[in-house]
Amino acid sequence: MSQPEVLNQAFELGYTYTRSTGPVIGRFLTELRNRNIVGIKASDGRVVVPPMEYDPNTAEALSEFVEVGQQGEIVSFAWVKEPREAHPMDVPFAWAMIKLDGADVPMIHCVAAISEDAVATGARVQAVWADETIGYITDIRCFELV
Repeated sequence: MSQPEVLNQAFELGYTYTRSTGPVIGRFLTELRNRNIVGIKASDGRVVVPPMEYDPNTAEALSEFVEVGQQGEIVSFAWVKEPREAHPMDVPFAWAMIKLDGADVPMIHCVAAISEDAVATGARVQAVWADETIGYITDIRCFELV
């Protein structure tokens, strides 16, 4: 019995659009490129970093940006003893929730430290900027203990 003829057509999957970061995240990333950190004021007055487009409690659109400090306090952390290829650092480091000065909601970023014992809840940290900033969260290379 003969095989039926198989029809085929070359096909290339492509996305014909570009995505915008929008006015809120776009502003946050632009400020990072300029070595500034901004949050946004929520309807209850709390400052959220990174900024959100909508209030988490009321769903109201948010637009009042607030510059926050480049130093802050570790609220919580997890030590990474054996970094993997996808991690931002190739030596042991901490992932930390960092409440920046002037912010009410902590952000998560990596903290460079010589050992797990050097990191503690309540420890002060300072942003360390990448040599070249391009408008990505990685413009903050890491935070270091003050």
